Amino acid sequence: MAHICRQLTGSAASCAGWVGLIVATATSDWVRTCNYTVAICMKMDELESRGLWAKCVISPSLYHCLELDQMFSLPAYIQTSRALMVLACLMGLPAMLLILMSMPCVRLPNDSSAIKKRRAQVGGVLVTIMAVCGIISTLWFPVGAYREEHLMSFGFSLYAGWVGAGLCLVGGVRDPVLPGNQHRHPIQREQLLLLQTGGHSDANGPPHQSRQERTGVSASSADYSSNYAT
Repeated sequence: MAHICRQLTGSAASCAGWVGLIVATATSDWVRTCNYTVAICMKMDELESRGLWAKCVISPSLYHCLELDQMFSLPAYIQTSRALMVLACLMGLPAMLLILMSMPCVRLPNDSSAIKKRRAQVGGVLVTIMAVCGIISTLWFPVGAYREEHLMSFGFSLYAGWVGAGLCLVGGVRDPVLPGNQHRHPIQREQLLLLQTGGHSDANGPPHQSRQERTGVSASSADYSSNYAT
């Protein structure tokens, strides 16, 4: 029961983290830049909200955005953050499929515990890579924006990216796998039982019976047979 709860928790955290990364990638409120106070910047139409794909101007009567479509003229931190976040979002689909197919309630033809464990491990690795991509992007972007312009505050998109990367890291590190005792080979289970009971496996007696006891029983049976014959 404990491994099922761990697997469900890791899967839910990975899925929620993937959604958070998608929200952060699709929205443009990563950082807000301004050289003055908020009130002065809004009056002078200088309060800007910047994201991966657009730069928006925020004012009481106007909200318009300018798309950042000049790819080769953009700073390196924006291009790198774009690539990492898009990669994380694309990797989320196969990762979620692998984690879903590793659930105990999902049964596929010619499926086994070893195959489910391998799927869960590969899915956990992909989710961990997603978390690393999200962490690098959400940390590098505000640092680059601060060096380029005066950074005033963080936007909700950046918070969504932080939460999503953290959840993906938790889901990937938990590594939702089945317990090892369920897919242990029958011979290994028998050997473990023999080690626990202190017996030895032999065809002439049960596994938990020692060799001396089986030898004594065999000798007694032979004496009884010889006495009965005489």
